[in-house]
Amino acid sequence: MHEQGALAGLSPTDEPFAAGSNDPALLAPLAALGGARPEAPEWFVDAIAKPHDRAHVDVDGVAVEWLGWGKTGQPGVLLLHGNGANADWWRFIAPLLAEAGFRVAALSWSGMGNSGHRPRYATETFLAEALAAAEAAGLGARFAVAGHSFGGVPAAALAALHADRLVRAIIIDTPFALIGARKPPRGPARPHRVYPDLESALARFRWAPVQPSPNLYITDFIARSSLKAVAGGWTWKFDPYLWEHFRIRDANVWLADARAPLDYVWGEQSVLVQAGIVARIRELAPPGTRLVGIPEAHHHVMADQPLALVSVLRALLQ
Repeated sequence: MHEQGALAGLSPTDEPFAAGSNDPALLAPLAALGGARPEAPEWFVDAIAKPHDRAHVDVDGVAVEWLGWGKTGQPGVLLLHGNGANADWWRFIAPLLAEAGFRVAALSWSGMGNSGHRPRYATETFLAEALAAAEAAGLGARFAVAGHSFGGVPAAALAALHADRLVRAIIIDTPFALIGARKPPRGPARPHRVYPDLESALARFRWAPVQPSPNLYITDFIARSSLKAVAGGWTWKFDPYLWEHFRIRDANVWLADARAPLDYVWGEQSVLVQAGIVARIRELAPPGTRLVGIPEAHHHVMADQPLALVSVLRALLQ
């Protein structure tokens, strides 16, 4: 449910699952569960149970949440989530990277997850948050970064503006060429609805852009990590006013100007990154950029093909 509003210039045909769909499996994938947790495979249960650090670092007066796995001193990897998501969306990916010999961290951008909110947001602030989280988590003087969806924008900016700090940048299903400097078109922001109980809130979760949920156990985990208890019930964690108060520049320039080694990964079923977008990204990205498509993955690659994504990341990080 948390990618709406992030990207400009999309037409209705860019979201074929949403157009006229009344399929509850798409519009309310968790509703039929009635709040129950779906059965999950052993690898997933083990991954989310792995011990990890959870702390905050102050960035310009706001507490920014970060999570960490693996031993300090090993090669560092910083994971950047998409719009409206949070660090916990990496909880079943990060431990498998740590097992491959990395010190892995994930942060929640300000205005999202368990991080504080700001009166104004900007990509430059997010870059400061990424560098502060990397420092707090002990990723070392130089580290790799992997950013999904909106998280690919600061990943590209880091590669262009802070290449001396990066080993490489991996961008996952970010639709460069569709992202401009203007704010996404949307109506006036409103406070989040408060649902009377967790079951009601989970029943309202859906992906945006709308897509299937091939792994309901992941959909359920992500939905739960995206909610918080408040007076009167449950509501979404992310700041509903974030995009009214966000300043963004032309992200395509950062992609083209990347000075750190760059890789691009996309879901081959993603409605945001289709063949024409991949071709345009190939033109925009610096020479030597490696491009990897993951079959049977939609936009939320980590939710659709998590183990394939881990394998791709492990290979690219070598």
